[in-house]
Amino acid sequence: MTDVLVPGGRDVRGTLEEPEDGDPDAIVVACPPHPQQGGSRSDRRLVAVSDALVEAEIASLRFDYGDWDEGYGERADVRNAVRWAADRHDRVGLFGYSFGATLALLGAAECEAVDAVSALAPTARLADDLDAVAALESISCPVQVCYGERDTTVEWEPIVERLRETAAGTGDRALVPRSGDHFFVGQQASIAEDVAAFFESKLLEAA
Repeated sequence: MTDVLVPGGRDVRGTLEEPEDGDPDAIVVACPPHPQQGGSRSDRRLVAVSDALVEAEIASLRFDYGDWDEGYGERADVRNAVRWAADRHDRVGLFGYSFGATLALLGAAECEAVDAVSALAPTARLADDLDAVAALESISCPVQVCYGERDTTVEWEPIVERLRETAAGTGDRALVPRSGDHFFVGQQASIAEDVAAFFESKLLEAA
């Protein structure tokens, strides 16, 4: 475990986790939930995913956003973290939970370096011009969306509906429904397995 500073004009710090054996070719950047609601790189869902990725021989960078900026500065933080990761690894994945999941989809639409993206409980939009549903049109890499069928906290339905429409005829757009609500209590380990398996297939087996 290593603490890192992600450059980009904002004070963004992260935790880098790497497999014990060798220098991994792939890394996943993990975006935390809403910072004004306690979201941080220590979120238990992010930590569980990070642990599962390391077991799969994939590095993980969990980071905290800089000062609150209505989603715009946080989106820049995601871009800078992806740039940091791409400078050091051959293949880059992007993962996020809740607010971070929406930013992950936006980041995948903007960053050519992203080779696969997984979003856990994303909301459809953070603002009119921070629209994850629209971003799906610009994402060219494989996409996984995991969502709780009893989630009443965020508006995930438009993302699932749009992804279902665009998934026809392709194996690169996957929907993973769960029986829980937005917080997935007791499901962290199984969700982490699903996410890690997705990235293993897209970042390692496809390399």
